[in-house]
Amino acid sequence: MLIPVFLAVVTVLSVVFALRKKKPFFLVMPIAALFIVGLVKIAMVPMPFWDTVQFIFNLRG
Repeated sequence: MLIPVFLAVVTVLSVVFALRKKKPFFLVMPIAALFIVGLVKIAMVPMPFWDTVQFIFNLRG
């Protein structure tokens, strides 16, 4: 429950800052936050990092 709230807050703040400062860089922040959360979740798996990434991409097939 904490992660969706965190991502929602980051998204709202980045849109507000992007509109106020008129800099589109702030719109990248929610995507970066989502990427960081994904990396943390992958790192929490008790397997080596690269094996976990390979396993995730092998699930597509």
